[in-house]
Amino acid sequence: MASGARVLAQLMLVGAMLTVAAAPASAGRQGPVPLRVATYNIHAGTGSDGVFDLDRQAAALRALDADVIGLQEVDVHWGSRSQGLDVAGELARRLGMRVSFAPIYSLDPAEAGGPRREYGVAVLSRFPVRAAANHEITRLSTQDENPVPAPAPGFGEVTLRVRGVPVQVFVTHLDHRSDPAVRTAQVADTRRIMARERAALPGARQVLLGDFNAEPPAPELRPLWADVRDAGTGTGCTYPAAAPVKRIDYVAVGGGVRVRGAFVPEEAAASDHRPVVADVSLLRSSSGRD
Repeated sequence: MASGARVLAQLMLVGAMLTVAAAPASAGRQGPVPLRVATYNIHAGTGSDGVFDLDRQAAALRALDADVIGLQEVDVHWGSRSQGLDVAGELARRLGMRVSFAPIYSLDPAEAGGPRREYGVAVLSRFPVRAAANHEITRLSTQDENPVPAPAPGFGEVTLRVRGVPVQVFVTHLDHRSDPAVRTAQVADTRRIMARERAALPGARQVLLGDFNAEPPAPELRPLWADVRDAGTGTGCTYPAAAPVKRIDYVAVGGGVRVRGAFVPEEAAASDHRPVVADVSLLRSSSGRD
């Protein structure tokens, strides 16, 4: 009887250990999913010293240790300032990440048979890109002599799946002019597009990354804060990189995304902007609702 009791006790102990071991894994599948996101206006790879140095830019990006990075001012075979390189592709290759490039401008080659000259925004991701889009928002072209506000591409979106959670990542670069009229239209376009994309993929979490060219209290940004939350509240300024006095670069998050922390790295050399990094948690939703 003593031997039988001992065997029974051992079986009960093994069962208890298996239950305890299984619990964290199950909880992990049901709990929030951590994600580090960042935004960086890379000034086409040219640093605050005016020198193009893609090695330096890649090192600065690597130091962020981010899962997803939104880039602005990205050249793809644009011209001599970036040595004619595909900057988006080169950075992705050096960091071992996937890339989705959304051109704002796509011009004819400088020479027949050459690649198109493109400039825009990009997303670097450690996760596979399930879908990508290049949306149009209102722009005032820098390539036309007499521009008028008109729809133009360059509002990039990628859809990722992060440990089972669908995530829509948007990257943007808003108008730089002191007159806020174009930015006002761009914010309205942004809200409309993000709402439409959210409705098309119920339960998806949304992250907006970009250089907004306006500080948080700017009236033209006010409608945007009704839809997304500024993850960088309380962090330092981002522009100009050498001695920043303005906070114009943002990580913003939609419903179902908790901000665990954010910071502006002390990176003053690789670009004329500083990056912004945010650690967030993606909440799971089996019903598609928060």
